Amino acid sequence: MSVLPLKGLVVLEFSQYLSGPSAGLRMADLGARVIKIERPGSGEAGRKLSIKNLWADDGSSLLFHTINRNKESFTADLKNAEDLDKVKQLIRQADVLTHNFRPGVMEKAGLGYAEVRKLNPRMVYAEISGYGKRGPWKNRPGQDLLLQSMSGLAYTTGDAGKGPIPFGLSIGDSLCGAQLVQGILAALIRRQKTGQGALIEISLLESLLDFQFELLTTYFASGKQPQRSQVNNGHSLLSAPYGIYATSKGYIAVAMSDLQQVAKAVQCDDLLKYTQNDAFSKRDEIKQCIADHLLTNTAAYWQQQLLQAGLWAMEVQNWQQLVQLEGYRQLQMEQPLRMKDGSVRTTTRCPIRINGQKLFSPVPAPVAGEHNKTISREFLTSIIA
Repeated sequence: MSVLPLKGLVVLEFSQYLSGPSAGLRMADLGARVIKIERPGSGEAGRKLSIKNLWADDGSSLLFHTINRNKESFTADLKNAEDLDKVKQLIRQADVLTHNFRPGVMEKAGLGYAEVRKLNPRMVYAEISGYGKRGPWKNRPGQDLLLQSMSGLAYTTGDAGKGPIPFGLSIGDSLCGAQLVQGILAALIRRQKTGQGALIEISLLESLLDFQFELLTTYFASGKQPQRSQVNNGHSLLSAPYGIYATSKGYIAVAMSDLQQVAKAVQCDDLLKYTQNDAFSKRDEIKQCIADHLLTNTAAYWQQQLLQAGLWAMEVQNWQQLVQLEGYRQLQMEQPLRMKDGSVRTTTRCPIRINGQKLFSPVPAPVAGEHNKTISREFLTSIIA
């Protein structure tokens, strides 16, 4: 593998749980040296955030390993003057610092941006909050489900007339981590030109509002809440047939398609009476017609009919089905991790390819404090001496 683009960069990660560590993971995949700064003993709080009681051999949760692989760990008590001095020495030599603590926490520890900038003017200081650092919500808990709920996102999923439905994963954390990396990379490019660091700020709420830009733009223009379909809702701004439909065996997703073409492809005479002008005004009625008809055969059959007609449709897969498919195997998305006890766990690799090469790394997440000696020898020579 040729030299990774971020090789040589040192990132100090004060982040915990998902959003901040996911940003560190991506930078580590791209070659950065990511050092987690953790509390002595227990490490960061995310080590105990379990996925269905799946734990690694070091007592950390498997979730922790999925987003902290390929990193190093340095433990320090920020309330201890000697440890804090060590951290400040690391800051003087690092390129990027990330944290996702509540507003004021890093400042209280003496590591807010103003203090860090004095230690290292070239530092790219990147922070994630729940709701921003100012305003009446700044101290509310920045947890993904709570942000999905109050940002309006939970009302984009599910059928009209039914309650709000959250995403089945922590979408806010993932988006926010990815956008933090974008900001960091932009700041690093500017630093290369000017020599100056930067303060990068993002919040979970801002990420989720940005995620809904289509719906919010429509709302700002009309003043009306976008309406979900009563039947097989897929996207509140899109007309029939857009949605997921049950069949006699399995489910099928049908995207934007001409109604007349769909009617001919699936041999549905009742659908022929509708024109494309009806696609939104009679959306629920049309979707119900399609839903009733697709129950007469299997998802595999309907997919074949629709694809042969050049229409956008795909059989809905669960993970057991997906991993058996050749298209999935060709992607080589599975990343084995060599755990400390010799066992192998599997997660997903970095999705980015560079010059045609996929990015793999079998290095698992570190044990808390695992690299204290190595990092001290390399960065803290004055203390050792």
